[in-house]
Amino acid sequence: MASFSRAVCSSSLVLFFLFLSFSEARDHLVGGKSDSWKVPSSESDSLNHWAEKSRFQIGDSLVWKFDASKDSVLQVTKRDYVTCNTSSPIETYTDGNTKVKLERSGPYYFISGAEGHCEKGQKVIIVVMSEKHRHFMGVSPAPSPAEVEGPAVAPTSSAVNLKGSFLVALGALLGFLMM
Repeated sequence: MASFSRAVCSSSLVLFFLFLSFSEARDHLVGGKSDSWKVPSSESDSLNHWAEKSRFQIGDSLVWKFDASKDSVLQVTKRDYVTCNTSSPIETYTDGNTKVKLERSGPYYFISGAEGHCEKGQKVIIVVMSEKHRHFMGVSPAPSPAEVEGPAVAPTSSAVNLKGSFLVALGALLGFLMM
């Protein structure tokens, strides 16, 4: 019986630390690889396709790797994103190894600062999920950047909330151990 109790306790600890790892902030390499911040070779190579398949949460960071002598990253308004206006960015990143922390839910708009690159498709919309949906573990895709008008809306799913399931299982386990 003592070895069973130790096994159950060890399993509980493993599950607890696994649960905690789901809530940690993550760094996202923009495009998924170092050379992604460039003019896309085709529409299917657009960074928005990558962003639509990714989940961004408050506290996560975006990481860009690019040749700082040839390009930059500009955080802009929605209007400047649509028109590729580089004259009044919210933020300008020129170091070639840029890290931007996502501190609020909703859309973030980024364009290239290199002349003509935005017009050729070098831009991306990042949609950050709201805080109340931070622990959402569903598999439905992120909304299309074309659909984004305001703060991010969390997708709906019939997936069971991992946090709630974990707490129920932990409660049952503790109740079993108390017997």
